[in-house]
Amino acid sequence: MLMRTDPFREFDRLNQQLFGSAPGTWSRPAVMPMDAYRAGDEFVVCFDLPGVDPAAIELDVEHSVLTVKAERRPLATGDDVRMQFSERPLGVFSRQLFLGEDLDIDHIKADYDAGVLTVRIPVAEKARPRRIVIGQAGGEPREIEA
Repeated sequence: MLMRTDPFREFDRLNQQLFGSAPGTWSRPAVMPMDAYRAGDEFVVCFDLPGVDPAAIELDVEHSVLTVKAERRPLATGDDVRMQFSERPLGVFSRQLFLGEDLDIDHIKADYDAGVLTVRIPVAEKARPRRIVIGQAGGEPREIEA
């Protein structure tokens, strides 16, 4: 139902951690950590975006591909600012997920709270489990779960 798109992004992430390269630009964005799970009749995807202004987050769906882009800018800027330490990654972060046909992309909801973008994608009605009534010859019908 939900697939990661680029396995080589993990190599980019490891390279960034080991060699300290810049996170990303709009032409080559860095990956953002995420968790994905199913809760009842919806898929939930959580992206870690601490320190990102909600106005700097873009969420798009096109042809069953969910794209999340965000940009973390420096908090302190100006002529009188001299950075002492800069360990938090800045720049552009991006993630794409292929959404299966079993998900209802017309009713996606997203919330941003405490640095976490939570995207909720309902399971399509046709993919939800349902009960099927089975008739018995000479007896009463009984329900089984499908």
